[in-house]
Amino acid sequence: MRQGYLRTDLAAELIKPKTKKIDEYITRTDVVLDAKAAARYHKPEGVYTTIESDVVLKGDTDGYKRLTEALRDALREFTGMSDNCLVVGLGNPNMTADALGSGVSKRIAVTRNLPTEAGEDGARPKGISTICPNVLGVTGIESFDIVKGVVERVKPALVLVVDSLCAAATERIAAAFQICSAGITPGSGVSNFRFRLDEQSLGVKVVSLGVPLVVYAATIVREAAGASDINEKFAKMIVTPKDIDLIVEDCAEIIAGAINGALKSRVHTT
Repeated sequence: MRQGYLRTDLAAELIKPKTKKIDEYITRTDVVLDAKAAARYHKPEGVYTTIESDVVLKGDTDGYKRLTEALRDALREFTGMSDNCLVVGLGNPNMTADALGSGVSKRIAVTRNLPTEAGEDGARPKGISTICPNVLGVTGIESFDIVKGVVERVKPALVLVVDSLCAAATERIAAAFQICSAGITPGSGVSNFRFRLDEQSLGVKVVSLGVPLVVYAATIVREAAGASDINEKFAKMIVTPKDIDLIVEDCAEIIAGAINGALKSRVHTT
């Protein structure tokens, strides 16, 4: 199989990192891409942490709480205890496999609308806010332009972007939750590259979080038949599980729970 068919958003699939066991069902890997590695793998420089567990695929709801906690703890290392964060849910809410961002966004516990404590007259409200900008084909506006406009108005200290990812192995669908310090390029996993959301483009710290919900058909053919050469017709075909609607809902619940736990706002009511 040609290297071009290894299409993935997961740094852990490009570099074989050391795996740390959190418990019987959850593992963690950390990948740091320096300038040389970033150029080699065509990924941005940064830290990529992956929390991996198959509890969603197995429908093991008893394990969801522990997975949420493990993801929350890892996310805190990237965000700190921020009290001024904009959560952005990317993707198309009308396409099930691309609706993760929307599902997370509607579960975020927003606090920016709450009154701030006395003594902050004239200051901009702080707290957690969220938007779901949808996609260019639906709105006619680039997601970047919507996010950029909101950032300039709201002035968050941190932007946390959530999106569906693409994996190079079917076993990682709904099982590998990746946090990245370098932001994200919407649509990159399915070769629909849009304007990049990162600290350089938005002017504030940007962290991305996502989980693979699709793979290329070439990946499945390679796994099933061990083919060394894949027919070109598979190059653009993308596959997702038949129960993707349930998977997206469960993953959104886990990710939103981790975000709500990690972003503990210090906004007080009067």
